[in-house]
Amino acid sequence: QIVEFGGGAVQTGGSLRLSCAASGFRLDYYAVGWFRQAPGKEREGVSFLSSSDAASYSDSVYGRFTISRDNAKNAVHLQMDDLVPEDTAVYYCAIDASGNGGLREEGYDLWGQGTQITVSS
Repeated sequence: QIVEFGGGAVQTGGSLRLSCAASGFRLDYYAVGWFRQAPGKEREGVSFLSSSDAASYSDSVYGRFTISRDNAKNAVHLQMDDLVPEDTAVYYCAIDASGNGGLREEGYDLWGQGTQITVSS
């Protein structure tokens, strides 16, 4: 299974770091994606890291969020800086066994339970 950590509340301009930790298997071999769903909106892709550690970001978070792999902790982190109220959402991590990843939900095989991020103005 995979579990997200690091959710919480922060003011505009603040930072948070989310972690996606795996148990029972190594994350090294998988693509890991971060998605979010705001109230009343569809879930959208935020960032992903392929199995070869190629990173990609949505336009809305490019330059503010950084995804990275931490093999020692068997985790993938999402560093979120310069947060704005529009970033408020439940954030999910997911893994893609093919290793390709992507910002669309198709292809992801396993999802975490989600963690809430709230950014106040």
